Parts: sequence; C-alpha cells; structure tokens
Amino acid sequence: MAEVDQQKDQTATSESGAVGRTVTGTVVSNKGDKTITVRIERQVKHAIYGKYIRRSGKVRAHDENNDCNVGDLVTVRASRPYSKSKTFVLATIDERATGI
Repeated sequence: MAEVDQQKDQTATSESGAVGRTVTGTVVSNKGDKTITVRIERQVKHAIYGKYIRRSGKVRAHDENNDCNVGDLVTVRASRPYSKSKTFVLATIDERATGI
C-alpha cells in the first residue's frame, strides 16, 4: 500500500511541469551580474472572437558566464531558486542578436 502512495506522489510531481520546465524567449535585459531577463511570448485564442492574441511574461534567469546580450533567442529551464525572483537557469543560446 505504501508503494502505491509513493508512486502516485512521484507521478504527480513529474506531471506538474514545474520541475524542469523549459521555455524559449528573447533577452530584454542583461544589466544584472549573472542575471538576464527573458520575455516569453505565447499566443492564445480569444474566447469570444476567436482571434489569436499575443501574450507575454517576463522571467529572470541565471546566466553563469554573462554570455547573453539583449536580443538573443534563448532557452531557459526551471531550477532551484537563485534569489527572490530568479528561478530559471540559462539552458542554451539558440540564436545571437545581429549587431547594428
């Protein structure tokens, strides 16, 4: 009986999506030391009109080597909290911003 309860707890944590969640977005700020701010955009369908609307949110991520610049397309994943607001860590830099 105890094994069944443990298996349910393990599946609940893995299905929640909070641990190891990866998202892709654009770097909008890299002013903090070892910190980047990433804008995550998604499209949702309007409930009445059916038009797709662009929604966005910002997350702060840990960038250990200060590699990212503003405009880079990056993938970040959820991790342990590094600070009050920083709960993501840089996984990969998918595309570099073009210099002007």
